[in-house]
Amino acid sequence: MEILFLGTGHAISTRSYNTCYVLRQNERYLLVDGGGGNGILRQLQRARLPWQKIKDIFVTHRHMDHVLGVFWLIRMIVKAMKRGTYVGEARIYGHEEVIHLLRSTAALLLDPGDLGFLDTRLHFIPVEDGETRKIRGWDVTFFDIHSTKARQFGYTLESNGHKLGCCGDEPLNDANFTRLAGSQWLLHEAFCLYRDRERFRPYEKHHSTVREACENGDRLQVPNLILYHTEDTCLPQRKALYTAEGKTYYKGNLFIPDDLECLKVW
Repeated sequence: MEILFLGTGHAISTRSYNTCYVLRQNERYLLVDGGGGNGILRQLQRARLPWQKIKDIFVTHRHMDHVLGVFWLIRMIVKAMKRGTYVGEARIYGHEEVIHLLRSTAALLLDPGDLGFLDTRLHFIPVEDGETRKIRGWDVTFFDIHSTKARQFGYTLESNGHKLGCCGDEPLNDANFTRLAGSQWLLHEAFCLYRDRERFRPYEKHHSTVREACENGDRLQVPNLILYHTEDTCLPQRKALYTAEGKTYYKGNLFIPDDLECLKVW
């Protein structure tokens, strides 16, 4: 299993793409979120991953920096289906509010001749809090992160004794501690350094600093912690700066990926 980070930036990043990534293993792919626009197509091209291989997409919530890129993939997929160049079917997962938004907006944006592919070959699949789905052979369990903003789902993915957890783009809520317990890998947002909290005001947006994210990773005792959804003003130094602060609060393996970086998790 690898995680290919198409983007690592926060909502209004201009130097990096918005946070989204692909889980991949043996030609199986699951895209998590789509970023904020058609830059998703450029990022997939730069990663040498043809968008036609994306058959499964999970959308965590309705914020623009996570959902708008998905509409571009929907457009590309249904156009290719119409031409006969897209093999098989595609599935988009999300909680009921997200699925309603995607289906209804796609119906407004697509050409009339493309609408017949919605819900026939491109499926919108609502998932519930605590529901487990078999996706590309992985057991994916979705859960409500109890967001203070738009409703949002995180997930855990389990395969052959391995477990990866994602608490969304907000801090870990204690209500989900048991859901994420036992994860060997945890994806956690970290908007900025703790020392820069007055500059970037992460708490106003209900985001973490590196310190809080690492404290959560340490409390969960996960051996591997990935920090993403960050500000992008110090990209050349970000790894070193975030690692230095994070290691003060977290004892495991700390990863701060760049756009297009790929991490092997098992």
